Amino acid sequence: MSLAEQIYAQALVLTQDSTQMNLPMLEVLCRSAENTLQRKLREGITPEDCKADFIAAASLLALAALSEQDEVAQVEQIQTGDLTLRRGSPDTAACCLRYQAELMMAPYLQDKFLFAGV
Repeated sequence: MSLAEQIYAQALVLTQDSTQMNLPMLEVLCRSAENTLQRKLREGITPEDCKADFIAAASLLALAALSEQDEVAQVEQIQTGDLTLRRGSPDTAACCLRYQAELMMAPYLQDKFLFAGV
């Protein structure tokens, strides 16, 4: 199984309801997340060196991107008579997923600073 396929499989495991998802889009986003993370790795580190973290982080990044894509498609405001519904702040779930991926990969990425226990 290729790395991209492993990332996609992990993303499917992390989703709660894959029947409602755009699975072809998720597959593309998994490949994109793989490429993005691979380019950010410190010199001398390969995805194989941090395989479990790499796969988990890439799948989180793909799910964050998919979540943001779904958010873009949603209506900003609906008004009916005296009732107005507005969408809240940007997708919090996507921000949390991206943050978790960054924390997971921080020891392996260039230009990242991480405190370690002493």
